[in-house]
Amino acid sequence: MRVLSWLRFVLVMGFCCLLLLGGYGFNDSVSGAVKTLKVATEPAFPPFEFIGEGGQPQGFSYDLMRAIAKAANFNVNFQSIPFDGIIPALQAKTVDAAISSITITEERAKAVSFSRPYFKAGLAIAIRADNQDITNFASLRNKRVAVQIGTTGAKKAQSVPGAQIRSFDSAPLALQELANGNVDAVINDAPVTLYAINTGNLQGIKVVQELLTQEYYGIATGRNSPNLALINRGLTSVLKSGEYAQIYQKWFKATPPDLPAKLPFTTDTGSGESGLNNSVGVVLRSLPILLQGAVVTLQLTIFSIVLGLVGGSLIGIIRLSHIKPIRWVARAYIDFFRGTPLLVQIFMIYFGIPAIIQELGLTFNFNRFAAAVIALSLNCAAYIAEIVRAGIQSIEVGQSEAAQSLGLSSVQTMRYIIFPQAFRRMIPPLGNEFISLLKDTSLVAVIGSEELFRKGQLIVADNYRPFEIYAAVAVIYLCLTLLSSQAFSKLEIWMSPAKKL
Repeated sequence: MRVLSWLRFVLVMGFCCLLLLGGYGFNDSVSGAVKTLKVATEPAFPPFEFIGEGGQPQGFSYDLMRAIAKAANFNVNFQSIPFDGIIPALQAKTVDAAISSITITEERAKAVSFSRPYFKAGLAIAIRADNQDITNFASLRNKRVAVQIGTTGAKKAQSVPGAQIRSFDSAPLALQELANGNVDAVINDAPVTLYAINTGNLQGIKVVQELLTQEYYGIATGRNSPNLALINRGLTSVLKSGEYAQIYQKWFKATPPDLPAKLPFTTDTGSGESGLNNSVGVVLRSLPILLQGAVVTLQLTIFSIVLGLVGGSLIGIIRLSHIKPIRWVARAYIDFFRGTPLLVQIFMIYFGIPAIIQELGLTFNFNRFAAAVIALSLNCAAYIAEIVRAGIQSIEVGQSEAAQSLGLSSVQTMRYIIFPQAFRRMIPPLGNEFISLLKDTSLVAVIGSEELFRKGQLIVADNYRPFEIYAAVAVIYLCLTLLSSQAFSKLEIWMSPAKKL
């Protein structure tokens, strides 16, 4: 036994040594290996960043970053991160840098550090080809405008009087919203919009020939990052060698404009309040907006659970039918909606169905709230159907036989004998489904529905304080789920005959 103990000890120590040696292998100062930077991108912004054939990342930004890495003698490990999560990731130091068509602004420069500018761009207005009303920025007044969350386009849209702004996680989704006729215009970076139109990926879209702004993209790093000097050195080398012009010509078929060597403004981090007071202030200022989102979350949950309960009960009863074709249809429905991600179902309903109908020459679009309720209800009904089926089958067969012997029909037996008893047994799993649905409402943020989670995203995109805001969002969700849990517990007690005695 002692020999086995010593052998186990040696194996464990050997494994620990291998881990330590592996860790040193990634430490440049110890091993002398070439430094590797984790660089964040959002591959949904063609022609700058996108996933090409074979699933490989392609675009101007990738080519430029590889050239910079080669010139400055470091390696690049690209990390895919949603655009609104890039700056929080830099602040948390989970990535070393980011090249994702990030416009250099004074607000962002207070949260992260930027390299020298590497691209000159500007915002443009995209509209449907048959739209004759929108001709400039002023004509966006009181119109429905789609933007990508956290971008300068989203910031610009906030200055439009009376505009109904709809925020999406990526530029392609915002442009698809325009193509489906759900919004009147999209404010987005001009090169990306023109690329989508010129490649034929979007039909019936045009750009208002007026740039709203003149902007510069920069490579972002954490505040005072030692990697910034390395990146600037590589970028300067690529610009001077002419390799930048070759990459620009490859993607834009044009000669690149002159770029400034420094930021267009002076950055200042500022002193601000003390950490705790500042965090509390951020949460208190955001609380009214978050509570508005919580109301929408509850509305989505209540509508969806009611519709899901009705549909799920019918499907669950059909699952017990003796008619095989009907039973198979119910089983297919359940398998589809339980076997595919809810996020995919939301995309199919909100973006896919209108696109297909419009290809048939018909005008059709979805209201965001209605589309969200439909998607959540259809998904919820599949789970409730199985809860109902299991609840009904849990009732002893003898009760059905006794009801039939008394002359009750099958419908009467189900209505008066079986279902009331089964429903009491269904309450705990139905409570779990309600709580799961309440949390799943956060997924409808992808179609621009401003429920609790989306409100938090919008606030973070403006103040770059992810920890405080998302912590507040989590607390509100926790309060809602705890209240829901207590309500279902009270309902279970109220409906239990044993506990009434």
